[in-house]
Amino acid sequence: MPDKETMLEFIKASLYEDIREGDHTSLACIPAENTNIAHLIAKDDGVIAGVEFAEIVMKYIDPTCDFETLIKDGEDIQYGDIVFKCKAKSQALLAGERLILNVMQRMSGIATLSNRFALEVHGLPTKILDTRKTTPLNRFLEKWAVKLGGCENYRIGLYDWFMIKDNHVDACGGVKKAIKKVLDYKAKNNLDIGITVEVRNLVEIHEVLEIGKIQRIMFDNFEIPILREAVAIVGQTFETEASGGITIQNVRKYAETGVDYISVGALTHSAGTLDMSMKIRG
Repeated sequence: MPDKETMLEFIKASLYEDIREGDHTSLACIPAENTNIAHLIAKDDGVIAGVEFAEIVMKYIDPTCDFETLIKDGEDIQYGDIVFKCKAKSQALLAGERLILNVMQRMSGIATLSNRFALEVHGLPTKILDTRKTTPLNRFLEKWAVKLGGCENYRIGLYDWFMIKDNHVDACGGVKKAIKKVLDYKAKNNLDIGITVEVRNLVEIHEVLEIGKIQRIMFDNFEIPILREAVAIVGQTFETEASGGITIQNVRKYAETGVDYISVGALTHSAGTLDMSMKIRG
């Protein structure tokens, strides 16, 4: 789970965006002292994500609320399931409803798709990774959802892992030159973070192997027969990763090449949403 401070800052900004000087409809219709019980109801099958987030939202808006989790984050849900119940001030329930639904529907869509990818490679050692292809300022939520779905987080941002990609190589003047410059920069700044080098062909693989001193080689858009050969060339020298053109239909075939990691931007950028509603029931 992301740290509490990050979530609270996000919640405050989100509530301000939605409420500003007040929820005028609720203020007009509902006495401040009124309390109700609301149910979060699933309207799709999938994997639920964001229940802990919902509890933090409600306890921020109404510290006196009683929040009961019935289905935990990362568990399967079916249409009609009640995910949680919350007894709180009526105005607080209505203030938090849309924020909770917007986040949980998105997170649950990501968790559900991630779970499908994880199941496709079940029994194989290959791990499925997410990418930086996330919604700005929502990355911490979307990467949390990936984990809840059974896949793994890659780097959080540009600051916590070196990734020498094709644009870096082309702008720098070659794979070897790019690696040497990164190694010099890393030593000069005393950085203890890993290095991935993206390669586009077998020639670049051999160039990386000549320099070494990195953690992982990422094979970009390699067809499966070439990927299998590339994994064999690298052997156990470095970690290996495949990316590009990998779908739910072919991910197992890629994993069967023996590659250590498969990064899939679709986990976040192409995930849908799970429908759900938050209804007052008492």
